[in-house]
Amino acid sequence: YLAKLSSVGSISEEETCEKLKGLIQRQVQMCKRNLEVMDSVRRGAQLAIEECQHQFRNRRWNCSTLDTLPVFGKVVTQGTREAAFVYAISSAGVAFAVTRACSSGELDKCGCDRTVQGGSPQGFQWSGCSDNIAYGVAFSQSFIDIRERSKGASSNRALMNLHNNEAGRKAILNNMRVECKCHGVSGSCEFKTCWKAMPPFRKVGNVLKEKFDGATEVEQSEIGSTKVLVPKNSQFKPHTDEDLVYLDSSPDFCDHDLKNGVLGTSGRQCNKTSKAIDGCELMCCGRGFHTDEVEVVERCSCKFHWCCSVKCKPCHRVVEIHTCR
Repeated sequence: YLAKLSSVGSISEEETCEKLKGLIQRQVQMCKRNLEVMDSVRRGAQLAIEECQHQFRNRRWNCSTLDTLPVFGKVVTQGTREAAFVYAISSAGVAFAVTRACSSGELDKCGCDRTVQGGSPQGFQWSGCSDNIAYGVAFSQSFIDIRERSKGASSNRALMNLHNNEAGRKAILNNMRVECKCHGVSGSCEFKTCWKAMPPFRKVGNVLKEKFDGATEVEQSEIGSTKVLVPKNSQFKPHTDEDLVYLDSSPDFCDHDLKNGVLGTSGRQCNKTSKAIDGCELMCCGRGFHTDEVEVVERCSCKFHWCCSVKCKPCHRVVEIHTCR
């Protein structure tokens, strides 16, 4: 919901925290204590929605948002693998955006990771501004996980959400990379300085999409007095901290079902030649599709004219657009 607050300017006053819908009281208190971080939280939420919609652009469920709470509709109120992905990518988005704000000097509370210093076994010198992922992850844990922990974190759904929140952050932590700069005469790499950097958020989305496709269906079990999630099928190997888990089967997302927050695929574009989920047969759920011809005007036969211009001719071509009935 923070991501869609275009009407609210910078979150710079405590009164604004009180007006933010969807936050529990303990999150409102955190907002008031961390006003300078909240714009980063909002950017992280926007990043998460954009990445979710990119990853699922060719699926029946395409991560579309509504102007209601929750913004993804009732899909995320059920313990489905779609909900698992939303929680994971949202948690990752907040950790990523807060870390980026630390490194860019936007926040007084944090800066570069100064623990990464000195020489390395590989022979280079740690220097530059290493991303302070520890701060970003810690803030994400505090701000996002508090919703589940305030309920006691013992219900199936709370355990599922907490696990997927952590899996989202692990997708960043486990894909940190080393970036370097060479130094020496005439550009030689006589010696180099390096720093630790987060992966591009697209990489994080790709990792979590793979985890979505291989998500584990789980149920609650007790080990001593501790409640844990275990694979529903005992023949499956236990999931790791990096895997996504879910409790409930997903709907087929074919037909408009407002009660369950399903928008359906009617009107969605499909690929006539594809046999995958983006193909018209699967995307349209066997209902068939409409075909429209659209004239597209493109630039072609471009030529460079001395000294400073490129001139092109307009080219017209007709393309077919297929939409589900």
